[in-house]
Amino acid sequence: MASMDLGGFQATIARTYGDRDRARGIDGTFRWFVEEVGELAKALRRHDTAELALEFSDVLAWLVSLGSLAGVDIAEAAQRYAHGCPKCHQAPCSCPRA
Repeated sequence: MASMDLGGFQATIARTYGDRDRARGIDGTFRWFVEEVGELAKALRRHDTAELALEFSDVLAWLVSLGSLAGVDIAEAAQRYAHGCPKCHQAPCSCPRA
């Protein structure tokens, strides 16, 4: 299976659902995102591998939809972590644990 980069994924989701997302607006789309995060939490508790893959993909899709609505390029935002921790700049992170 071919992999997809974040920018390509965000473009595909925008092309597929952009009209609906804009009609729903940021608040409505955020509520759907939160609902999907709840479904992911349930799948994590059940340890169902197939369900986890589905729920992670749904959460990611709703997250990039929100990014598009807010004018955020998710691939660019992810660059903050490209070289490890954005605070200490180490991988693994060497920040003191709270």
